[in-house]
Amino acid sequence: MVSWLKRRARQVKAASHQDQDTPPAVLGRGVRSLAEGGAPFWRTTPLAALSPEQWEALCDGCGKCCLLKLQDDDEDGQPGEVHATNVACRLLDRHSCRCSDYAERWDSVPDCVQLFPAAIRRTPWLPPTCAYRLLDEGHDLPEWHPLVTGDPESIHRAGKSVRGRCIDERKAGPLDHHLVDWDDL
Repeated sequence: MVSWLKRRARQVKAASHQDQDTPPAVLGRGVRSLAEGGAPFWRTTPLAALSPEQWEALCDGCGKCCLLKLQDDDEDGQPGEVHATNVACRLLDRHSCRCSDYAERWDSVPDCVQLFPAAIRRTPWLPPTCAYRLLDEGHDLPEWHPLVTGDPESIHRAGKSVRGRCIDERKAGPLDHHLVDWDDL
């Protein structure tokens, strides 16, 4: 039997040291991209020591975190395998791949996840291209990441976002009709 993936929003929010009103990544507000020169913060600063602005700037704007997921229930009632869908949270702007109400998202979507350094390893459904996951695993940012290129559209041109590939949850119908396996993302 498939059930909703419980995203532990209350635990994540309670343990987070991030400011929930910080907007999504916007290049320029004291966060330098690799294209601007100098030592990039993501290579010199551990995830746990990043400022809220730096933390938010790491988000590449792929929108994959905002896709709904299904999780199998094991026979013993324990959470099982997580399955991705192409169904987007109702707050995801499917063109920009950013939250349309970031500062107030928990009012509309109480189980929305807020990532923070200690939660990265406890969030196995993060995509392999996620900057938080990559840096936590000791890898660098990919060449198409907006912090590397200095251009927020670079992720979309590289085909690494959900732009044009997802449907609004209010129009989707049964989630199990929308399972996807996007190896190219």
